[in-house]
Amino acid sequence: MTDITTAQPLLTPVELGELRLPNRVVMAPVTRARAGDGLVPTGLHAVYYGQRATAGLIVTEGTWVGERAVGFPNVPGVYSDEQVAAWRRVTDVVHALGGRIVVQLWHAGPAAPADLSSADIREVVADFATAAVRARHAGFDGAEVHAVGAFLLPRFLTARTNSRVDGYRGGRLLAEVVDAVGAVWGDGRVGVRLSPYWDTEGFVADEATVAAYEDHVRMLGERPLAYLHLRGRESAGGTPDFADFARYREVFDGPVIGNLGFDRESGNAIVAAGVVDAVSYAKHYIANPDLVARFAWGRAVAAGDPDTYYQGGAEGYVDYPESR
Repeated sequence: MTDITTAQPLLTPVELGELRLPNRVVMAPVTRARAGDGLVPTGLHAVYYGQRATAGLIVTEGTWVGERAVGFPNVPGVYSDEQVAAWRRVTDVVHALGGRIVVQLWHAGPAAPADLSSADIREVVADFATAAVRARHAGFDGAEVHAVGAFLLPRFLTARTNSRVDGYRGGRLLAEVVDAVGAVWGDGRVGVRLSPYWDTEGFVADEATVAAYEDHVRMLGERPLAYLHLRGRESAGGTPDFADFARYREVFDGPVIGNLGFDRESGNAIVAAGVVDAVSYAKHYIANPDLVARFAWGRAVAAGDPDTYYQGGAEGYVDYPESR
């Protein structure tokens, strides 16, 4: 009988900094808009993340670092006492079930970097640092800095979206945020998520942008991160392009998590090729709380119901069955 772990590198242990994972199947951050009054997580959050505790690592949905960071309703924060107490209930459940969970720290930011004054930028860094402290009090195993899409930190990373003429045109703000969060958590407990190929809201990454991200990744490589979490892009055939991840792996010596468009086969293949150390899944984890088991036994993955992704309540959130 073939050893499952030999056939599937995704099912083998890995160390991401100080995070020791029993498998390389990571739950990617997925906004689900289920927070209660005061943007406080509810009991449903504890059920939701507890159901998925067999993941090698859970990265929570993006979590606001302060009141100034909020960009959408019903998305939880990690800046108030009530939020911290509620997240503690979540982390306690995940840990009791043998899991590991890091919080993703998120700031929506203004429409453009030029809208922020120097004082505003100092407040942003301070909010991330304070949220990192509160996340430790909430019992998380680490933190991931949100720097993807069209939000605050990634808007600073490219000349296409950053028209500032001071020292904050480029990766300086990201570096200051990562250093502030790292000062709270220590070496090997902080990850960063980047999206060099972000292609929505009218922004399509050109070669200059993709090349600029190499400098940002080199900067991150100078820091004792747990991992770099890279969002790739899908090829015309709908499968991940390994070369997108290999490009940045060449300039980053630490562990890399690949994300976007992977299934069991492509996830195993990119890990086997040594291009990434782990693979994160978003859509698959919505409808498959037992995703690791489904991969292990070669069972089909279920499809989620997009109509319930952000509607609130238990339906489409904690009622997906495990496979039999």
